[in-house]
Amino acid sequence: MAGSEAAWQAATAGVPVVLHEMRPQVKTFAHRTGDFAEMVCSNSFRSDDDEQNAVGLLHWEMRAAKALILQAAEAHRLPAGGALAVDRDPFAAHVTEKLKSHPLISVSYEEVTELPSTGHWIVATGPLTSTALAESIRRETHAEALAFFDAIAPIVYADSVDMSVAWMQSRYDKGETVEEQTAYMNCPMTKAQYDAFIAALLAAEKTEFHEGETAYFDGCLPIEVMAERGPETLRHGPMKPVGLTNAHDPQVKPHAVVQLRRDNKLGTLYNIVGFQTKMKYGAQTSVFKMIPGLENASFARLGGIHRNTFINSPTLLDAQMRLRRRPNIRFAGQITGVEGYVESAAMGLVAGRMAAAELQGRHLPPPPPETAMGALITHITGGAEAKTFQPMNVNFGLFPPIDAKSGRRGRKDRYKAYTDRAKAAFTAWLS
Repeated sequence: MAGSEAAWQAATAGVPVVLHEMRPQVKTFAHRTGDFAEMVCSNSFRSDDDEQNAVGLLHWEMRAAKALILQAAEAHRLPAGGALAVDRDPFAAHVTEKLKSHPLISVSYEEVTELPSTGHWIVATGPLTSTALAESIRRETHAEALAFFDAIAPIVYADSVDMSVAWMQSRYDKGETVEEQTAYMNCPMTKAQYDAFIAALLAAEKTEFHEGETAYFDGCLPIEVMAERGPETLRHGPMKPVGLTNAHDPQVKPHAVVQLRRDNKLGTLYNIVGFQTKMKYGAQTSVFKMIPGLENASFARLGGIHRNTFINSPTLLDAQMRLRRRPNIRFAGQITGVEGYVESAAMGLVAGRMAAAELQGRHLPPPPPETAMGALITHITGGAEAKTFQPMNVNFGLFPPIDAKSGRRGRKDRYKAYTDRAKAAFTAWLS
């Protein structure tokens, strides 16, 4: 995501770019293709609400900056209530075609194994940085560790879901069209079914790691790790029953609900929302088929877990996202310690623009901290506590506080104040 957006922004600014991609010659655990911007964990860019949600505001900023990633997302958007979800394969193909056809972008299919000593570079290797390059980064930054673990959710064939049990509805009927308001499959559970599911989840055979290798990002925890935090955790997380009414039995409130979100435009594939897992494959099929409506489910892809690499950016990067020891190298995307597709792409957008400006003899300051992009950059380049630095999604807690004298008291008013201020500041930065 970040590398694709950085290349697009720099080339759009008039700077020639060589985009280095090791796939498909060098494969990863999670990727299936050699396309740029392939989505491996989820097909959602999360909330698209640009007045009440920080990630929705980030969407707005990226649209204003003519981000390729958002253009591709709009072109391949799927109904998902208030979220921005995409048909992942056509989305990646769109990004790939745009980059390959740009006259100032050339592509080199090779693995980069060392941090280059000359030239201007942006390292945007995503969550699955190759082992050789990660080792080179580790040597250069003197870091003891560069990794945490992330998990991916399973995908189900839609025609294998029992719709006499499941029903179609977005939470709180969110969305402007009927298609958006019915964008999710919902599988209800009674208390007895939920308790049995939790017990099976905890007892299932799981992938084990060496001691010290089990740090997870809180925003993408394996479902069994959440369950270990307490039997009610999932009912207040991905399995919460609020905002949903069982179309088959409206008078009975489900104890818990499992949601499946459309994963492609044809509507033939659905991913189980929030069900990232480290269970072994055999255990996954038996445990997930305990979900009402999925007893006969066929899986297009089972879940898995993979290592994500990130650097301690607050100690290593300057405000221009350059490596302090090697200012010819910028870092962007998830390797900098932002979490999420949109956050990663946004850091690529800024890094690409900054690099282009530097090569053209101009100075481009980072976006103001009042903006979503600026709040993320401030966080990773010095705003976060270096000793406890962990990947972070964009959220209003990263923004400078709103002046209490503004008279806004409620949360909705406060969030609207954040977004109004950010939009004005970002528009000024763009100009």
